[in-house]
Amino acid sequence: MQLGKITGLYGVKGWVKVFSYTDPRDNILHYRRWFLVLNGKRTEVKLDSGRVHGKGIVVLIQAAEDRDDAAKWLGAEIEIPRSDMPPSEDGSWYWRDLIGLQVVNLQGVVLGEVSSLMETGANDVLIIKGDRERLVPFVLDQYVKRVDLEAKVIEVDWDPEF
Repeated sequence: MQLGKITGLYGVKGWVKVFSYTDPRDNILHYRRWFLVLNGKRTEVKLDSGRVHGKGIVVLIQAAEDRDDAAKWLGAEIEIPRSDMPPSEDGSWYWRDLIGLQVVNLQGVVLGEVSSLMETGANDVLIIKGDRERLVPFVLDQYVKRVDLEAKVIEVDWDPEF
């Protein structure tokens, strides 16, 4: 699963700046085994140290002993094995698990597939691609009636004309 990206250099001793996709942002530091993906190549590295720095995260990985080594990893995506992720709690899902699921309304009309999600502050929103793009608030019981990962279906209370 993608957790972030290496976005810059920090200092001269091999530290890098990381943009974290986790929430809260510093949760990325809980994982010590990372896979860096760059130019189609996936390399396992270990996180030596890391901390919050201003609004971002800085880390030292074993694959970077100095600034020149660290520069080789600029732009690399940070992934971890799915097996390293804690199980999701009842009534919550990882966004990654929802992408690609078919979305059907209560009348059985297929609205499309979840292409992505976005955070709005008030609630998350499913972005559904079908005959057209639809945005459906991910509000359990109100709009999202059922999520079935096994059947790969999300059932929603949503008018297909919206």
